[in-house]
Amino acid sequence: MEKKHYYNVAIVGGGISGTALLYTLAKYTNIKDIALFEKYDDLATLNSSPKGNSQTLHCGDIETNYTLEKAKITNRTATMVENYGKLYGYENKHMFQIPKMALGVGDEEVAFIKKRYEEFKVEFPYMEYWDKAKLAEIEPALLKGRDENVDIAAMGTDKRWSAVNFGAIAKTFVENAKKENSSIDIHLSKEVEKIEKIGDKFELTVQGKHFYADYVVVNAGAHSLLLAHRMGHGLDFSCLPVGGSFYYSKIESLKSKVYTIQNPKLPFAAIHGDPDIVKGNIIRFGPTAIVLPKLERYHHAHFLDFLDTLAPSAEVLEVFYDLMHDADIRDYALKNFLYEVPGIRKKLFAKEVQKIVPSMTADDIEFADGVGGLRPQVIDKKTKKLFLGEAKIETGEGIVFNMTPSPGATSCLGNAFTDTELICKHLGATFNSKQFNKELVT
Repeated sequence: MEKKHYYNVAIVGGGISGTALLYTLAKYTNIKDIALFEKYDDLATLNSSPKGNSQTLHCGDIETNYTLEKAKITNRTATMVENYGKLYGYENKHMFQIPKMALGVGDEEVAFIKKRYEEFKVEFPYMEYWDKAKLAEIEPALLKGRDENVDIAAMGTDKRWSAVNFGAIAKTFVENAKKENSSIDIHLSKEVEKIEKIGDKFELTVQGKHFYADYVVVNAGAHSLLLAHRMGHGLDFSCLPVGGSFYYSKIESLKSKVYTIQNPKLPFAAIHGDPDIVKGNIIRFGPTAIVLPKLERYHHAHFLDFLDTLAPSAEVLEVFYDLMHDADIRDYALKNFLYEVPGIRKKLFAKEVQKIVPSMTADDIEFADGVGGLRPQVIDKKTKKLFLGEAKIETGEGIVFNMTPSPGATSCLGNAFTDTELICKHLGATFNSKQFNKELVT
């Protein structure tokens, strides 16, 4: 094996998760020969791109579908990203302190916000409870045109670095990793087509050429499960790719990130409004949620790859049946399909926007062409349930496959920490976790 084709660690996928692992290995371990393979000609062009996500650092404070326990875990990983940004001076460059809130509309939702605020304020002491009068000062657009008899309230803050350009952060991970380790190789426009274990090494086939590694981590979105299945791993998992679209406001409206209350039956994000930090803070509303028979949102569909990751079976059909048997989920799926249909989508989606900004009409919004991502929602065939959160296939053989639906970008350094521990244990390498925790956690 030629040295230039052999590495201690190979990372597949150049999004925020893959690059975070590259940075962690370069800065906090003694591993030298590391390669990152990215199928496109630049880093972070898919879900990590500012077009592919809501640009929100999810701390668990305004995400109303998070339990307190999950919020604590998410807050820890979000703090890592914040501290990384501060370590390198990326404040107001790649991350921004935009006010954010979880908004309740109507008596039932206001009561929910009050209860949740009391439950969460110990873990999130910076959060504030904003009643209708306070919201009129902070975000008057929330009140304009709203029935005066309808109460609203929110729990929110302006004290966190809530908005992040994850695509830019991914590129800084690589820049800073190279400063720490000159033995790193970045292979752009190099798609890993096949991975095979040969003895105690892994052979990666890349456009007819072979590369070798002692350890492999696959951080390739829905393609992670595709590569896992081809190696005979993760056969109890099935992937349901869910795409999201957004709408831009054509008029001035919000100055904050405003999230609505999540329906606990729905595994997908509730509609929210966010200032787009790479588009002059124009407000973007969304996301929608629609199942798509492809593994990447705005690239050529490889239907057979989709079928491979879906892995149709009686268990998968049972999950679909259970989902569609619920009237709330069925109606949600139909509405979100219609939100994608030209000619009727703006009028229909405007009704969702009006829960946040009542005065907005269909003429005030426009469909954001080419904006949105695709998340690999994983089905666990054993439990016959959608797996909410990050899914990891840890084989114990020196290869890991990660699938990171939202909040995958927020969890990038937390996931990198976990994988770095696995890698160092397998290779007998040294991980300076104390320095990692000192710089990024505390």
